[in-house]
Amino acid sequence: LELKPDLATALFTFDQKAFEAGALPTKIKELIAVGAAHITRCPYCIEGHVKRAKKAGATDEEIAEAVFVGIAMSAGASVAHSCFAMDALQE
Repeated sequence: LELKPDLATALFTFDQKAFEAGALPTKIKELIAVGAAHITRCPYCIEGHVKRAKKAGATDEEIAEAVFVGIAMSAGASVAHSCFAMDALQE
């Protein structure tokens, strides 16, 4: 990041803008990020967005549900990709 401060600044500015309240309130955006972070499996994103969701007013129950939505989405991708394994059995 130090080698390209202009790009780092642009990234952080984009992140800040993306999470500002708009059509969706910041709390909802952070809950989406909590679920997405479980799909990308980034421990730093999980921790950071859980804390930001809590700060934005999310309850523990809302955060837990967002986690399970991410888990379900990740499991869904695995199920969908199982079709490749089943197709390979036919070859």
